[in-house]
Amino acid sequence: VIEAERACYETYYANVHRGVYRLSQEATAAFENARKRTARFLNAGENEIVFTRGTTEAINLVAECYGRAHLRAGDEIVLTELEHHANIVPWQFLRDKIGVTLKIVPFDEAGEVHLDAFVAALGPRTKFAAIAHVSNALGTILPVKAMIEAAHAQGVTVLVDGAQAVPHMTVDVRDLGADFYAFSAHKLYGPTGIGVLFGRADLLDAMPPYQGGGDMIQSVTFAETTYQKPPFRFEAGTPHIAGAVGLHAAIDYVEALGLDVLAAHEEGLRAYATRVLGRTPGVRLIGTAPRKAGVISFVVDGVHPHDAGTILDRDGVAVRAGHHCAQPVMEHFGVAATVRASFGCYNTRDDVDALAASIVKARDLFGL
Repeated sequence: VIEAERACYETYYANVHRGVYRLSQEATAAFENARKRTARFLNAGENEIVFTRGTTEAINLVAECYGRAHLRAGDEIVLTELEHHANIVPWQFLRDKIGVTLKIVPFDEAGEVHLDAFVAALGPRTKFAAIAHVSNALGTILPVKAMIEAAHAQGVTVLVDGAQAVPHMTVDVRDLGADFYAFSAHKLYGPTGIGVLFGRADLLDAMPPYQGGGDMIQSVTFAETTYQKPPFRFEAGTPHIAGAVGLHAAIDYVEALGLDVLAAHEEGLRAYATRVLGRTPGVRLIGTAPRKAGVISFVVDGVHPHDAGTILDRDGVAVRAGHHCAQPVMEHFGVAATVRASFGCYNTRDDVDALAASIVKARDLFGL
């Protein structure tokens, strides 16, 4: 990824879609090749891939452009209790602007969202659902394909927050049946500042632009402006060109490793960590759903998660500590924060053992 971005900046960096000179043509080709690569990665059409700044902007784009155009006061949007703030706050904005109602599907004490609970939340006023594929706070894998099928049976459009799914499993938007699907490059070992929104071609075509500016227009006069067709309609201004190039390289990287191989490796580590931490004194696991991605969330009795994170860092163990932009999840379990260990392709069982040893050290420092 670093080398791909470096080559972009050093050898063919220029603005895209705007120049007939060689550097601009090469940059445009690289940028659009990244779109083609991303489309293949998700099994989507090229015209269905919109580059954004990340999952957050992608969800905000759908809330503003699809939501404002197609939803009305009194319509219901279904969310789950597991959602990241990025898949809660944009819908609250829409609620406050146009008067839609938000319905929340609860999860159980294992951190699992059950299909029947989701189906029960769908009513005659339900017009939209926005659901996580994988919980960032707990690692729970939601039954999104079945949820989408149930929603579509009642005419409900569905957005999937896939930020935590694409690094850990193969995602086929056609097989899932998703209407919208969003993810961020940096979750996939790519650069920050670039993400992807997949939208069904017919839905994108019926949506107004998100922002106005260069490259999203066909013609501009002071009297009237006409817009490009999707996806360019939603990509106003100079894009993150090197970021798209880096995303391309990241997709090549994970697919060369094999997403099935990665998933098996991470599941093995998660299962091992569950056993090891389960017998580590003072550790309470938060979220024990049977289907999870490579995430372990936990608290240590007598040690604040921020203190635990600081002590672990001194031992070279990097974890996240906090509410993970999922405060409703923390509220459900009655905790202010958790420690979260996330596994990637580079982790080993030795890393899990180091994590457990450092937790023991943290408890010792607090005299526990």
